[in-house]
Amino acid sequence: MTTDPVHWIAAGVAVVLWLIVCVAVAIASARARRADRARTQAFGGGGSDATLIAYASQTGFAEELALMTARALKDTGGAEAGLGARVVSFADLELDMLTAAKRALFVVATTGEGDAPDSAGRVLRRMLDRDAALPDLSYGMLALGDRSYKDYCGFAHVVDGWLMRSGATPLFDLVEVDDADPEAIRHWQHQLNAITGSNAEPDWTPPSYDRWTLVERRLLNPGGPGGEAFHLAFEPIEHTPDWSAGDIVEIGVPSPEGDRPAAREYSIASLPADGRLELLVRLMRHPDGTPGLASGWLTGQASLGDEVAMRVRVNRGFHGPATATPMILIGNGTGLAGLRGHLKARSLQNGAGDAWLMFGERTAAHDAFHDAELKAWLASGVLTRLDRTFSRDEGDGRYVQAVVAEQADELRRWIDRGAAIYVCGSLEGMASGVHAALEEALGADRVIALSEAGRYRRDVY
Repeated sequence: MTTDPVHWIAAGVAVVLWLIVCVAVAIASARARRADRARTQAFGGGGSDATLIAYASQTGFAEELALMTARALKDTGGAEAGLGARVVSFADLELDMLTAAKRALFVVATTGEGDAPDSAGRVLRRMLDRDAALPDLSYGMLALGDRSYKDYCGFAHVVDGWLMRSGATPLFDLVEVDDADPEAIRHWQHQLNAITGSNAEPDWTPPSYDRWTLVERRLLNPGGPGGEAFHLAFEPIEHTPDWSAGDIVEIGVPSPEGDRPAAREYSIASLPADGRLELLVRLMRHPDGTPGLASGWLTGQASLGDEVAMRVRVNRGFHGPATATPMILIGNGTGLAGLRGHLKARSLQNGAGDAWLMFGERTAAHDAFHDAELKAWLASGVLTRLDRTFSRDEGDGRYVQAVVAEQADELRRWIDRGAAIYVCGSLEGMASGVHAALEEALGADRVIALSEAGRYRRDVY
């Protein structure tokens, strides 16, 4: 042991500096906790109907989006005006917060090769290592990541899988954001507007629309009992658009009051090779009979030849698998649009794998959308199997999830040889019914594994 006083003084100074650093860290942590509590109060948290917003942030971007989400809920002028929101970091997230909440929104960043942010370490240690019981929780997930890394949005997928295994119900499919992509962030905002009934919230990332012309509008189901459904086609003006099967188009709908346009998203039913962008749109009506803002304009008020503001949005979460991979396509109603895009892509691919379409609507006489085209694909081999069901027809009366249940043995055989499942259509009823039927046929753990492997994808609304 040294007796040199210089060494003793240096050691003492080092200890003092270390203590100062510890105190500074403790003060910063306390301030962060107080800030979290202040944010909870600022957004009206604490009520039984407050939405829990939990974020896992490494750089602060996830926290920023969580706060913007809370403000959007609090300030919405929609059907659920003035929703309370409780914002909490994953560092402070407790299981009892989730069990007490009816609705939760998660903004989850991934760092490096699928790693959790530093602030989420406590959640990993105390919550995610075992399944919970969250049957009353509905949730949405915004996943932040960087596609240049191998396990893109990996930590968000871990949290999403844990929530599903714990019995929580997704409000909508996980929204992935690649390197702060503004289009994906706008899609998250659109999902928030859908669950709050709001059209008025200003865009966080204002869009830049392209010019298109409405060139075709054709009623597909005259006399159909479920409302009129239209085939719409648009041609680009002075630009050459590009998209893939599974992508979405955002339409800027003129406001009757002359305010900024409202935005609506639709699954694209065609490919660039068709020379035009095609949609399948049902005319929606409010309880008083008035038409929906977007569907009413597109299916009736807009005239052929009118210019329409639109832009294609990449939807990688619904892009197709490798060419040789068999596809099981499941949908109902206008959800056929997104599935039709994939079948069109398969029709152009050499060596494409088998394709099986299960589709449900109301009546065969009125609602067999694109019937001739589907039969032609079945005859040519683009479609390997076609199972359609019609819920209002005498002698049928089934929904599409019933087909999934009835064909469970064949479904398992397709999955065993590597098939991927793609679901498109209504979130209420169909999507949850199909999901339950898949869990019954394949087992809940296998469905989660398929989702995590990218072999179970959905475009539901």
